[in-house]
Amino acid sequence: MTKYLFEANYVGEGIKGLMREGGTKRREALVQALDSVGGSLESFYYAFGDTDVLGVFDAPSQADAAALSLMINSTGSVNVRLKPLMTPEDIDEAAKKTPSYRAPGQ
Repeated sequence: MTKYLFEANYVGEGIKGLMREGGTKRREALVQALDSVGGSLESFYYAFGDTDVLGVFDAPSQADAAALSLMINSTGSVNVRLKPLMTPEDIDEAAKKTPSYRAPGQ
């Protein structure tokens, strides 16, 4: 499973829904959505500023994570952004590879 950092902002009716239902109900909704694709929630936090909610979840595949993101964003009530997370061991493996690349202008 891959871990994903999610950052989300409530918009329009999503803000009203959050105020009506409260934070724990929205977390429960995410847990149920993750269950539906075989994923699980690791952490979930509300924040001030540019991001309303953030956390980490596991998903079995990129397609499962993308499907979840598409479904949530399609509601128009929440804008969610996902970032796949890598372990130090993933970076060790990447550092051993030697891809071919030419920088612009060289």
